[in-house]
Amino acid sequence: MGIETIIAFVLLFSALLSFIMEKVSLDVTALCLLAIILTISSVGILENWPSPREVLYIFTNEAPLTIAAMFVISSSLNKSRVLESVSQYLEKFCELGYRKFMLILLCLVAIVSAFINNTPVVVVLLPVVMALSKSLGISASKMLIPVSYASIFGGCCTLMGTSTNILASGIMGSNPFYPEMNSLSMFELSKIGLPLLFISLLLMVLFGRKLLPEREALSSIISEIDRKEFLTEARISRGSRIVGKTIKDSKIKEIQNARLIDVLRGKNSIFHRTSELIFEPGDRIILSCKPEGIVEANEIEGLDLFNPEGMGIEHISSNQSIMVEAVVRPSSSMLHKTLQEVNFRSRFNLAILAIHRKGKNIYKQREEIRLQSSDTLLILGTQNSINELRNEDELILLDKPVVSLENRKNKAPLVIAVLFSVVALASFGILPISAAAISGVALLLVTKCIKPTEAYRSVEWNILILIYGMLALGVTLKKTEASTMIASFVEQISIHAFEPDFRIIGVLILIYFVTSFLTEVLSNNATIVIMAPISLEIAQQLEMGSTDARAYVLTACIAASASFLTPIGYQTNTFVYSVGGYRFSDFMKVGLVFNLVYFVGTVLLVSWYWGWI
Repeated sequence: MGIETIIAFVLLFSALLSFIMEKVSLDVTALCLLAIILTISSVGILENWPSPREVLYIFTNEAPLTIAAMFVISSSLNKSRVLESVSQYLEKFCELGYRKFMLILLCLVAIVSAFINNTPVVVVLLPVVMALSKSLGISASKMLIPVSYASIFGGCCTLMGTSTNILASGIMGSNPFYPEMNSLSMFELSKIGLPLLFISLLLMVLFGRKLLPEREALSSIISEIDRKEFLTEARISRGSRIVGKTIKDSKIKEIQNARLIDVLRGKNSIFHRTSELIFEPGDRIILSCKPEGIVEANEIEGLDLFNPEGMGIEHISSNQSIMVEAVVRPSSSMLHKTLQEVNFRSRFNLAILAIHRKGKNIYKQREEIRLQSSDTLLILGTQNSINELRNEDELILLDKPVVSLENRKNKAPLVIAVLFSVVALASFGILPISAAAISGVALLLVTKCIKPTEAYRSVEWNILILIYGMLALGVTLKKTEASTMIASFVEQISIHAFEPDFRIIGVLILIYFVTSFLTEVLSNNATIVIMAPISLEIAQQLEMGSTDARAYVLTACIAASASFLTPIGYQTNTFVYSVGGYRFSDFMKVGLVFNLVYFVGTVLLVSWYWGWI
C-alpha cells in the first residue's frame, strides 16, 4: 500500500467521522475534502494522485446541474400553489376514517414525490397534516412518519424521484469500468420501486397506526393555563437595586409567575449573553407573565412597567393563536445563524420560547444556538406579528396551511406542462435529463413562473457542495487504487461467505447492506457517490458484463434512498422528527420493518429480473 492510498483512506475515514460527529455541517466537510485534494494535486509531490485537471473534471458532471434544475422546478410548483391547491382537497376525505384517508394521502405523496424533489412535498404538507390530524382526532405523530416514508417510496420509482438516482445515473454514464454503459432511463427503477411501493403502502395503512407512537407537539410543553399570559415590557430605572447585578442575583429571577423572554439594550437584544449579563440603567426586559406575575414585577423597586397605552401589557390567549410552532425552511437565510445574529426579536417582534432539535427541547442559551434546517421553534407573540412572520419566506408556520403571498395560480398550468415536458423528453430519449431540466428552468424564468432571485434561493447549495466534494473523493479513491482495495475486500468476503453459485447474489446482499448502513449515518447523496463506483469496480473484478454490473448500481440506488431506520439519513425524516415530537427510537421501531421490506424485496426483485434465481 503506497503513501497515496494511505492518505486517501485517511481522507475517507476522516470524512465519515466528521459526518457522524456533526461538529461541522456536511457541506463544510466536503468543501474541506475538495480543498485538501486539490492542494495536494497542485503541489504535485505524490505520483499516483489525481492531477488538478482530473480533480476539476468533476465540475463537468451533469448530475449536480440537473439536481439544481430540479430544485428550481420544484420551487416553481410551490410558488404557483399547485401542491397547496391539491392538499386543500384532502380535508373532505377525513370522514372516510383513518385508514382510507391515509391510503389516499400516502398515494398522493408517493406519486408527486416520484417526479419532484421530496423535501418541498413534505414541507408543504406539514401544516396540512397538522390540521387534518385534529379533524381525524388523532396525534400528528400517527401521520408524519408515514408521509415522510411515502415520499421516499415514491422517490425510489423514477430517475427524477431523488437526487440520489440522478447522481447514480451520472456516475453510470461516465464510469471508467464500463465505458459502454448508459445512464439510467426515466422509469428503469420502476420495476423495483413500484412493487416495493405497493407492499410498503399496504403495510403502512394496515399496521402503521399500531406501530406509530402517540407523541405531543412542541407547543404541548406549555399548558392551556400557561398560554393565557401577558407580554410585559419594563424599564430598569437609574436608581434601581437591579443595576449592576446579574439575572441570577436580581429579584427578577424570583418572580414565580413570569418568564424572562428578552433583555434589550438600546435597539439590540443582549439576552444571548445571559451568563455575563449585568443590568444597566435603561435596560428593558420583556416578561411573559400570568396576572399574578405582573403584580410581583410591579412590586420590584426600580422596575417601571409600561402602561397599557404604551408598549403596554398585552393579553395573550391560546384562542388568538399567538403561540405557534414553526419549522426552519431548507432555503431560509437564518440557516447557521443564531437568533441574535438574525435580530429575531427586533426584526419580527416575537420571542422564541424553545427550540426543538433531534428529539430535545432547548430552553437555555437558545439565543446562542445556530439554527439548522428542520429546527422547530416555539414562538410567542401577537397575532399581527405572527401574520407578518407568515408573509416571510423563512419559516413554515404549522398552525395553518401555507398560503402564498403572491398569487401565481394562473401560472400553474404552464409549470405543470414544463414538468411533464421534462419527464417526456427524458423518458423518450429525445434529450438527456440534464438538458431537459435546464431548458425547463429557462422557460420558467422567461415566463416569470419563478423570479431569478427565487430560483437561486431554491437551490440547496449545501447539497451541491457536498456532491462535488464527494465526487473529488471518488476520483481520489480510484486514482490511488483505494477503491480497488475496497472492492477486492468485498470480493474476498463473498468468496469465503458464499458458495460459487450464490456468489453474485451474495455480493448484491453485501452492497445493499453496506449502502444501507452508510446512508443511515451519512446522507444518501454522499453514500451513492462512494458506493456506485465501488459497486461497478466489484462487478468488474467479478468479470461481470455491463448489464449485470448495472444491477449492482440499481441496488445501491434503492439502498441509499431507502433510509427509514434513523431520522438523519434522509432530509424528510429530519423534518418530521422535530415537528412530530418523535424520539430516535420511534424511527428504529417503525423503520426496521420497512428497511427489511426494501432489503429483502430489492435483493429478490433484482435477482429475479436479472435471471440469477
